[in-house]
Amino acid sequence: MKHFTTYFALGAFAALSACNSQSGETPAEDTPIPAESAAPSGEAADGDESQAPVSILRPEIEQPAAPALPLEPVTITIGFPEGGNTLGASAIAALEELLTTDQVTSGGQITLRAHSDTEGSDAANMRSSRARGDKVRDWMIDKGIDKSRITVIAFGEQNPAQPNAMPDGSPNKAGRAANRRVEIEVAAIAVNSPVIAPAPTSD
Repeated sequence: MKHFTTYFALGAFAALSACNSQSGETPAEDTPIPAESAAPSGEAADGDESQAPVSILRPEIEQPAAPALPLEPVTITIGFPEGGNTLGASAIAALEELLTTDQVTSGGQITLRAHSDTEGSDAANMRSSRARGDKVRDWMIDKGIDKSRITVIAFGEQNPAQPNAMPDGSPNKAGRAANRRVEIEVAAIAVNSPVIAPAPTSD
């Protein structure tokens, strides 16, 4: 009876082994999971907008401002339509406006070209033009302009702005009034914007 039990157990084990071999199943093998490829060191991955280029300029140091464009010379004409060398109200208003220009406030040189009409002798007209130029110069000095900045050139009747006589030889009153004048030119100097000094660096 003991032998029968032993044979029965061996038969059952053999039958179970045969079933497993006929099923065709093979033990599952561990499949390695590929690791995510890392971006090269020092480079941002494609599509990663969070990695912006880094400026080599230090943000705390302000760059020097670009120089301002040079000014153009400014010219005006002061008339003496009534003759003489008295400054009228319109002449004074024009001079006061001139003093506010950048050309004057920045220190530009001032040239006064004084003229007369042809009424009178050449010498008298030269004196008249000189007196008009001096009048404008003295007014500017009284307003605080350094006299060394002002040059007066007297032309007399030499450079008329309009004809002194009509085609028939008669006096051209309007033309002569226009010729009694002082032309003012203020030269322009380059005006640079202030340069910001670099911030000090710590040791």
